[in-house]
Amino acid sequence: MSDRLIYLISGPIGVGKSTTSKKLAQNVNNCVLIEGDTILDMFGYGAGASWEERLRLTWNHILELTGRFIQKGFSVVIDFLVEEEFDWFCKQLSDLQVTMKYIVLKATEETLIERIHTRGDENSIDRSLYLLNKLQSSPKNQPFLCETTH
Repeated sequence: MSDRLIYLISGPIGVGKSTTSKKLAQNVNNCVLIEGDTILDMFGYGAGASWEERLRLTWNHILELTGRFIQKGFSVVIDFLVEEEFDWFCKQLSDLQVTMKYIVLKATEETLIERIHTRGDENSIDRSLYLLNKLQSSPKNQPFLCETTH
């Protein structure tokens, strides 16, 4: 088993991906944190790409960064929502000697709403609840669900 790890932390808006990812990255030796939203936000400055193109390019950059860090001996924590990309991502990294850990964070609807209100991002509530339902009802995600309500 490899001592290089990839942690892929997924979940809906407000579930605690960033908090969990930062704490995890601080506690894993020789580790870097890739925040997918930071890459996605690069398109907010006049780029005219469609949502699908921005998402595809973001995942391609996450993949490229992850591969380069792993090749240099780092472990990687990735903080980004995973919808349909998990199998593709794993296949792309299958030639590397790594241990992949996938975690899908979830919380109650009430907790998500409260956290999003606290952040002042009420426009994200409907999307978060939609993603919560989608992620926790997916049979592929069942073994990887982790409760963050408390």
